Amino acid sequence: MRRLSALFLLFAGLGGAEDWHPMLNGKNLDGWDVRGDSNWTVLKDGTLVGSRPHNNPFKEWPLPRDQYRAWAEPQSWLYTKAEFDQFDLHAEYWLPPGGNSGISIRDTSRAKYALPGADHDSSRTPSHIGYEIQILANGGNDKYPTGSVYLFVPAKTGFQHDDDWNNLDIESRHDMIRVRLNGQPVAESPGDPARSKSGPIGLQLHDRFSWIMFRNIKIKEIR
Repeated sequence: MRRLSALFLLFAGLGGAEDWHPMLNGKNLDGWDVRGDSNWTVLKDGTLVGSRPHNNPFKEWPLPRDQYRAWAEPQSWLYTKAEFDQFDLHAEYWLPPGGNSGISIRDTSRAKYALPGADHDSSRTPSHIGYEIQILANGGNDKYPTGSVYLFVPAKTGFQHDDDWNNLDIESRHDMIRVRLNGQPVAESPGDPARSKSGPIGLQLHDRFSWIMFRNIKIKEIR
């Protein structure tokens, strides 16, 4: 029993419930910045809903593929105003079938190059500057399914609940990133030593047709 208790404390990060702090106040987006054209709404029960506007800016169809892609493909994000060093992050998410999202850590650009506009550069999105923990519906056949440290290591599959709420836990340390999905370890990567060890946390809307729900987002800083 003593050994099991010690393992539990190690798994929990050697801290109690009082060490965790909610990142949403359940009422509004105080402490967060919207990056790009998106709508983020806090429901009465505290659930955060993110979606993109679908207003059609085109007067004539058909139109050039590049023009359509410039409207449909750039991302939008919701970023914390604060920046964090080492931490444990917990979030619960619900993604519709075919949905695509993610959680960004250590992205010092705050998605500057992922957004629509003159600075857009798909080779400099948050996953290229910091790290993105992938969230992908029905993505068992994708190279980087849910829980992957995108572009670094693919996650083990078989642990996501499609059409239901899921728990995602991210352990961010200077020399290691670890991810658990619904309590199961799915990915681990030391990352790139040249990249920042700290930065803000971001929630992704991958493209014009993305939407997602988050709840119970909380953080435990490791000092």
